[in-house]
Amino acid sequence: MGKWRDGRGRLRIVDGERGGDRDVPVEIAASYRARTRGLLGRDGIEGAVLLTPASSIHTFRMRFAIDVAYLDRQLTVRAVRTMRPNRLGRPRLRARHVLEAEAGAMAGWGLRPGARLTIETC
Repeated sequence: MGKWRDGRGRLRIVDGERGGDRDVPVEIAASYRARTRGLLGRDGIEGAVLLTPASSIHTFRMRFAIDVAYLDRQLTVRAVRTMRPNRLGRPRLRARHVLEAEAGAMAGWGLRPGARLTIETC
């Protein structure tokens, strides 16, 4: 998979619930600084943010609820959760990346445990 760098890309849900591929804009947060910032200070996001490497997150000081998908090394979804602001998520075994989006977005994309993702950087 190579070493990730901060930037933008396209997230493709290869085998989501809805069948067929879906493309979603994604921001890649690979540096410590970008991962620490994540969605803090924002009022929303179009698409998603990929935190890598990461196995857990928190929503302290966030302004809105988010969907969180925990991904393994092969970008397979291990778990999907919705978190309200000011919560601490548990670390997930075998999670290597965390995908964040506005609450409800992942259900709309058909993202579920077992779905496979690909990411194309711009």
